Amino acid sequence: MLKRSPALGLPVALALIAAACGPGASPGPGSGAPGATTGASSGAGGSPAAPESVAPMEATGTLNVMGFGCKEGDDIATNRIAIFEEAYADVDLACVEGGLDDQQFLAAVQSGNPPDLIYMDRSKIGTFASQGAIQPLDDCISRAGIDMAGFREAAVTQVTLDGKVYGIPEFFNVVTVVVNNEVAKDVGVDPTTLDMSDWDAIREANDKMKSTGGSEITRLGFDPKMPEFLPLWSKINGVDILSPDGKTSNLDDPKVAEALTFARDLIEAHGTAPQFFAAREALSPDFFGAGNPIAGGVLGAFPIEVFFLNVMAGNSPDVDITVLAPKTKDGQPTTLVTGLTWAIPEGAANPDAACAMAAKMTETETWVDVSKQRKELRDADNQPYTGTYTASKAADDEIFNNVVDLSDMPQFDEAVKVAVGVQDAAYAIPPTAASVAFENAWRDAVNRVLNEGADPAEALADADQTAQDELDSGG
Repeated sequence: MLKRSPALGLPVALALIAAACGPGASPGPGSGAPGATTGASSGAGGSPAAPESVAPMEATGTLNVMGFGCKEGDDIATNRIAIFEEAYADVDLACVEGGLDDQQFLAAVQSGNPPDLIYMDRSKIGTFASQGAIQPLDDCISRAGIDMAGFREAAVTQVTLDGKVYGIPEFFNVVTVVVNNEVAKDVGVDPTTLDMSDWDAIREANDKMKSTGGSEITRLGFDPKMPEFLPLWSKINGVDILSPDGKTSNLDDPKVAEALTFARDLIEAHGTAPQFFAAREALSPDFFGAGNPIAGGVLGAFPIEVFFLNVMAGNSPDVDITVLAPKTKDGQPTTLVTGLTWAIPEGAANPDAACAMAAKMTETETWVDVSKQRKELRDADNQPYTGTYTASKAADDEIFNNVVDLSDMPQFDEAVKVAVGVQDAAYAIPPTAASVAFENAWRDAVNRVLNEGADPAEALADADQTAQDELDSGG
């Protein structure tokens, strides 16, 4: 039975992506924007072999899907749907287009009339599973022959709660650092020093790259992307904001306060935080187009999800950039990952068809086929194809070794290799029944610091108490 709970709030990953992309911007499912995972650097050896194909499951009847763009999604989404429908001609697919509406979904489960399959942010797995809204997939995984070892470890961790798998993951959206070489070099900054590990170098570069005229900010220096990247800055400083078992909040760790203080100071070097955020939006209103902040010369550097490489390659292919994998203070590569997943609701009327679709949509052959189709579309439009980042190691190995070809765009070729190479170092916030409440706690703390002038340590201590209470009570 579904447990009653407070409103779920915004999913973590969508909030991250929307905040990173600017107002109203959020890449849709299958865009190749939200997601990244790869088996190895392009052209590298030692790649995992693709798993042998398994016999398709028996599936018929109506399949109700919620949260996916079956008809209104991009080509990666709709071409995968076509592959599924060809394989399962006896399944009548009915989709609620657009992103998953949490409350609509929970109400449907509560009323005893849930969809058969949902497409959701992996960060919500813990909350939905603990509420009894979605079911464990052990039987589905076994019957469909899904090899969970073929997915990135961080993605599997995100969909596993108390030893049970609740989702079949796809997309692996990691963060890299993008540096505007023209801006950096003009003020004497070495772009290769901005991998987030040397905070003195970043502080100095921020001061040099930012530009103000009176009270007006005309160029941002190093944008730390707050509040969304507090978990990454904390990781870089040596602490996970949530314990690996999802039971203990570490928001009161002094290293988290140190990370927040550092990021705050980067922002306030430009002026007040509200002035900084207003300038961020005003300087690059065309974030997804040719007027993106790097092409527009209004930003020195920032950490950003890997989809931004596709934005630049397609709209501003001549930008002069350096792309770096984030590193911890002791020089180890790291990154923050988010992504999406398929899950089967409790009480689904057609779990067989739901399982069949989740398996087919994440199958290596499916990913490779639609990636080849996307490349053909890009080639026909004289546009680059920078890769479709999935959660499947074998799929990405094939895509980035044998489909993606950026040899005539050396900067983007190197950038993609950096993104591919950091996948195995990805960090994901562990699943917990209180995932939404935990996120709200640390975001509220950051916003209090930036917008109200609260002391970082005090704000985080308050957030830690709130978060721990939620974790202890199961959200």
